[in-house]
Amino acid sequence: MTLKQYLLLMTVGSLICWGAWLFVINGIDPDQSGIAGFLFFYVSLFLALLGTLSVIGFIIRKGLFKSDHIVFHHVKNTFRQGLIFSLAIIIAMILMQLNLLAWWNGILLIAMLFVVESVIFTKRKYSNKDALLPQR
Repeated sequence: MTLKQYLLLMTVGSLICWGAWLFVINGIDPDQSGIAGFLFFYVSLFLALLGTLSVIGFIIRKGLFKSDHIVFHHVKNTFRQGLIFSLAIIIAMILMQLNLLAWWNGILLIAMLFVVESVIFTKRKYSNKDALLPQR
């Protein structure tokens, strides 16, 4: 899959998920739908945020780092970071819905996701310096 195909697929998928989320907001009554309505709401929002944050993050990262030969690193990193940010937003919204979100557990949530990102980042097999070297 080329980069252009990936970006097009992620953008179209994100737009479809945003449409599904708007449909859930306008068409589903949370009092009558029960847990299924909330599940559709959170899943469609999560997927819409994931795609949107991944594409926007890639565009920003591509603008900051002008190197074209390690583009797949940018795609992988922005998808992972979009996943973590989307998860943080959804968890915060669920905690807010349950009246459990306070400043201290919001900070704990951010710290926990920061640790997850740090562990993933430090457990890489190769450093960025190794990616720039020609393969033998």
